[in-house]
Order: sequence, then C-alpha cells, then structure tokens
Amino acid sequence: MVTITVLPHHELCPEGATVELAKGENLLEGLHEHGINIDHACDCSKACTTCHVVIRKGFDSLEEMDDIEGDLLDRAWGLEPNSRLSCQCFVAEEDLTVYIPKHTLNHAKEGHH
Repeated sequence: MVTITVLPHHELCPEGATVELAKGENLLEGLHEHGINIDHACDCSKACTTCHVVIRKGFDSLEEMDDIEGDLLDRAWGLEPNSRLSCQCFVAEEDLTVYIPKHTLNHAKEGHH
C-alpha cells in the first residue's frame, strides 16, 4: 500500500487527509473511494482539467504524462511544474503528497445545475 497525503482543501477536505491506495490504483478513483470528491466533469476521459492536482511529493514516481494531458494542463488554473490530471495518475511505489487547487476553470459541478 502507498500512503497518499492530501493537503487541506477548503471544501473537499478542510483538515487534509491521509489514505492508503494500492499500487496501480487510479488516484482520482482512489480519493473518491475515501470521500475526497475531486471534480471530474469529463468522467475521466481526458477532455478537461477539473481534476487537476499538484503532486508535491512523489511526482517522479508517476508514469510520464502524454501529449494530450500536457496540452490540457496548459489550460488548468494554478498550473505548476508538478501538475497532473488526477484521472491520469496511477499510484506507483512511492508515497504521494497531493495539493488540490482551490479553483478549476470549469465551475460546473457534477450533479449541480
């Protein structure tokens, strides 16, 4: 198991969180299973940036992003060198520290009109 430390986010986890995920598990799906409901407006089809996160620790353990993810991230709010789409991250063997940006460019939330 790999330890995922989620830094405090004003809405999704105000106190921060620490969860355990299995190697190979999708970061977005794993966080959802633990009640950290990161937005994902495109249903993980790599068509938006609503699941944008910044990997503060463990970034180099993740598989390299492809060109499509890189192009999408260019449009993400709060882009940093260690930014990723959480729907495209699969946990490796190294613990991760994840920062969820305060805003996304797509302000529509699933299930809300």
